Amino acid sequence: MFSKLIRWFERNTKTMETHLKEGEKAPLFTLNNQDGKPVNLKDYLGKKVILYFYPKDDTSGCTLESCNLRDNYPKLKKSGYEVIGVSCDPEKSHIKFIKKFNLPFQLLADTEKIVVNLYGVYGEKKMYGRAYMGIIRTTFVVDEKGKIEKIIRDVDTANHTEQIIGGKK
Repeated sequence: MFSKLIRWFERNTKTMETHLKEGEKAPLFTLNNQDGKPVNLKDYLGKKVILYFYPKDDTSGCTLESCNLRDNYPKLKKSGYEVIGVSCDPEKSHIKFIKKFNLPFQLLADTEKIVVNLYGVYGEKKMYGRAYMGIIRTTFVVDEKGKIEKIIRDVDTANHTEQIIGGKK
């Protein structure tokens, strides 16, 4: 029920969607992970990548989404996927989020909002009649050749793995 409320809220508050299309090359980037180590998307060529952009560490919807990916991580790995989360939170916040919820994958810190803008997932949102800027929850599934295989715009936070490998968009 709670995840349905989050989905309704996000569908009715975002005013911008990514300009990227399925079949296009995923834009390459380098960002620091939670440990301050640079992660370059180019290093993942030859692997399938779940690149999920989420608004904020340790908030209800982001926690549901991240924990769903965590709980299904063995299934995702068995299917050949690497999981990478991206938000505008700093590395320190990512470390706390990872430890608190035992997340087995990397979280990247886009504090300068370069990659979220490159992917077109940062824009105006509205809540209770007030406009503000933020990340529009979006997941990109990138194939081994670096092409966008699937874009999930209407993320079901509690059932996100099913959307990724089960065919639901």
